[in-house]
Amino acid sequence: MSVSRVALYPGSFDPLTMGHVDIINRGSALFDKIIVAVLRNVEKKPMFTVEERLEMIEESFRKLDNVEADSFSGLLVDYAAQREATTIVRGIRAISDFEYEFQMALMNRRLAPKIETVFMMPAEEYSYVSSRLVKEVANLGGDIAGLVPKRVETRLYERVRE
Repeated sequence: MSVSRVALYPGSFDPLTMGHVDIINRGSALFDKIIVAVLRNVEKKPMFTVEERLEMIEESFRKLDNVEADSFSGLLVDYAAQREATTIVRGIRAISDFEYEFQMALMNRRLAPKIETVFMMPAEEYSYVSSRLVKEVANLGGDIAGLVPKRVETRLYERVRE
């Protein structure tokens, strides 16, 4: 009997960047299912609602049957157990990301020893791209083409104009 390998890729995805897309595409080749899990964080003031972010993720991965978009709140390991995920995928762009991600991975391991964390680096051309930076450039009228999926780019510029 084959055991399904389900991974969670959690984050805010506000907005989805090509770095995220790269990790999701590569993760979809490694796992039977990858759930892109948007954190519902009431303390942050996002540019897009959770529903809008889920919609953009779904639009971007329509052609991949094993990519699913969902949202969660609370402890990630509780959500992982609920979704029967055995792996948490985290993106690491630079050494500065590693310290925080390492602490989170160790805490998650303490809370749920059976759930593994896997760190993935985005393709080199996206290693500097972050959602925060993309929003900042768009807000200042800069060109974000190629840094986010085309539909996300359109929605981002529409939101900036509002």
